[in-house]
Amino acid sequence: MMRREFLRGTFGVAGASLLSEVAMGLGGGAVVTSPLTKVTDGSIDIREFHRMRRFADLPMARVAYVERGKGPVALFLHGFPLNGYQWRGALERLSPYRRCIAADFMGLGYTHAPADADVSLPAQVEMLAALLDHLKIDEVDLVANDSGGLIAQLFVAKHGSRVRTLLLTNCDVDENSPPAAFVPLIQSAKQPGVADRFIAPQVKDKSFARTDKGLGVAYTRPAQLADETIDVYFEPLVRSQDRKEQFSRYLLAFEPNLLVPIRPQLKEFRKPVHMVWATSDIFFDAKWAEWLDRTLPGSRGVRRIEGAKLFFPEEMPDVIAEEALRLWGISPLPRK
Repeated sequence: MMRREFLRGTFGVAGASLLSEVAMGLGGGAVVTSPLTKVTDGSIDIREFHRMRRFADLPMARVAYVERGKGPVALFLHGFPLNGYQWRGALERLSPYRRCIAADFMGLGYTHAPADADVSLPAQVEMLAALLDHLKIDEVDLVANDSGGLIAQLFVAKHGSRVRTLLLTNCDVDENSPPAAFVPLIQSAKQPGVADRFIAPQVKDKSFARTDKGLGVAYTRPAQLADETIDVYFEPLVRSQDRKEQFSRYLLAFEPNLLVPIRPQLKEFRKPVHMVWATSDIFFDAKWAEWLDRTLPGSRGVRRIEGAKLFFPEEMPDVIAEEALRLWGISPLPRK
């Protein structure tokens, strides 16, 4: 079973045994492709991503972010254990229409936080608000994936007046937070060395990282993950003992369910919302997209991406660009 083998490979037999009563339930089907032309000019590769990086010195951390474009701001929130590089394709495609910003959360990516920094999810929300204040941005279009979607919902509950639109992809929703498949990894963080057990082996062996026992479990086409992509996600997490300990605390921050208590605020959020959902994700079933569709008054419905997995926004940026432009009420520029 893929989920159990993933856990066995990454946290050991003890961690895998925690999933003994968790059912799988994978979907199938063909992956949706897009009619948008692939961006060939101004692409964001590893070198460009590092060149673009800026830092905002905030009270809680020196926050790393990249941005491209001008005009109204779109803020992209990455998943676990990734960073802003996840959104490179979306930034390429949407920067003609928005000032696109992708920040790294505290405890992940290239953001530098004090060793004892608060990396809880409410603290991440306040970091985002402080970043917007620092950049003198009043309102954003939020685009989020995975744990970034959880933080996006918390941001809506606390700072809803600053959100113009919300585009959610597969993420924690209401009672499915944390998802059952993620709980063993959270539990493993209660023992020292989770970064050494979970991250370091994938840095050392990129082939292992691409398998269902590693990061590849969340990708539709894991064989296409470049070595340098794995490094840009994982190397910062094991760079020092402080970073390893922050990674552990970041994981533990997902243990309490913070979404059920904000149901009332979500039901009052009437701005335009849209969900784009991969149907073969082992963490976030499409029924939770339907829950959001029923619950959020401004919902514009759900687009299902058949056969895709959790991190499809990175693999299929054309889909994100299409749905973002539709949500924003923008007609794509003519192709050159």
